[in-house]
Amino acid sequence: MSKHPLDALDPGRPVSLKTLGEYLGLDPSTISFVLNNTPNRSIPEATRQRVREAAARSGYQPSHIARSLRSKKTQTLGIMLPEMGDGYHSQVLNGVADVLMREQWFFFTVHHRHRKDLVNTYPKLLQARGVEGILTIDTHLECTPTVPTVCVANHGQLSGVSSINLDEDAAAMQSLQHLYNLGHREIVFMRGQRFSSDSDVRWHATLRAAEALGLVVSEALTIRLQKDTVTPELGYPDMSELLRRTRAFTAVLCFNDVSAMGVIRSLADAGLRVPQACSVVGFDDIPAAEYQIPRLTTVRQPLHQLGQTAAETLLRCIAGEAVPHETLLHPELIVRESSARAGWS
Repeated sequence: MSKHPLDALDPGRPVSLKTLGEYLGLDPSTISFVLNNTPNRSIPEATRQRVREAAARSGYQPSHIARSLRSKKTQTLGIMLPEMGDGYHSQVLNGVADVLMREQWFFFTVHHRHRKDLVNTYPKLLQARGVEGILTIDTHLECTPTVPTVCVANHGQLSGVSSINLDEDAAAMQSLQHLYNLGHREIVFMRGQRFSSDSDVRWHATLRAAEALGLVVSEALTIRLQKDTVTPELGYPDMSELLRRTRAFTAVLCFNDVSAMGVIRSLADAGLRVPQACSVVGFDDIPAAEYQIPRLTTVRQPLHQLGQTAAETLLRCIAGEAVPHETLLHPELIVRESSARAGWS
């Protein structure tokens, strides 16, 4: 039995259109038309079958880069986020990834650790690598990229950028109303780090909710987070410092769940049980919140939905569809074991 001419090829060597053309006696453009199903080309079915068989036999793979250069379409997005962990950022990213996998889009992720120089540089670097759009998570953009862009938790007013945000006013009212109904009036309020894109919006929403309920937000019972970390260490040292100054409070309203876990540990180390001596309320409802001891009362952000909505919005934007400037998703208060009536023991 005679060997097929393609059997002579080195199996470790990539096969090009030119190589296939030489073996088949066809112009490389004809082979490209067949393999890309280019319409309006009069190529006999027998020739098409020869091309497909040869491509399969040789293991030919079309060049995605070359095809992208011709079509200006790369099916690739860039995703910017501060860092990866097992909390907020990764949950949102999972929602993004589920949509992009379903729609067969590839993506790059870049971590900036809230460094302003990287936040400003990365959009240009991603665009230079051919991304068709940019999606950011908890990233404070100061300039609008030149490709379609959607941001999760970016509360700025950048022209041409669509934002997917949580209804922070509803979240603040849910958590404070819960503590108020339990009889708490002396509450420690926690403000997020200056570099977090949610900090100011969430803080001002908290102040509005407190005013509506007649609650006093005192400087003496206010914690301003400083650390750049996604572990419970975020809340531990600031709470420990506050405890050295005063214990005249019955509840702590935390910026997020990991800071709440640090607060609970700090209270325990000071001999104060939660919720008997002090109630603690978190924010986000990350998976670990339900397994914390005690189980954490928290405001649930639909983190996976935030990511899904952002990805779907960006793909619509790239397709030329009109998208809203801002989309608000709704929070849900999840009451567990870390909150109880004031004075309960």
